[in-house]
Amino acid sequence: MSLEVQIEITGNKGSFYIQVENERLAESTFSIAGEHMIIIDHTDVQDALRGKGAGNILIEYAVNWARKNNKMILPLCPFANSVFHKTPEYADVWKR
Repeated sequence: MSLEVQIEITGNKGSFYIQVENERLAESTFSIAGEHMIIIDHTDVQDALRGKGAGNILIEYAVNWARKNNKMILPLCPFANSVFHKTPEYADVWKR
């Protein structure tokens, strides 16, 4: 199973998500806070993808997206925050 991340933005809200057969099985939601920052507020991984690294894949995608789009990330979601704490390579986009 390929875990391909997609992004959806509507107004000032968005999500990075993994969809398999038209069902969202993992998702990190965020809010756009000004021109240069997003706030990741929630991450959810369904049982079908638990233990497959889907949450980490979502956060890695978010970080790469932020780099390409000149954004900082404020990880308010406890899961995203823990990933940022464990991954020093993400410091360049981490809004503390």
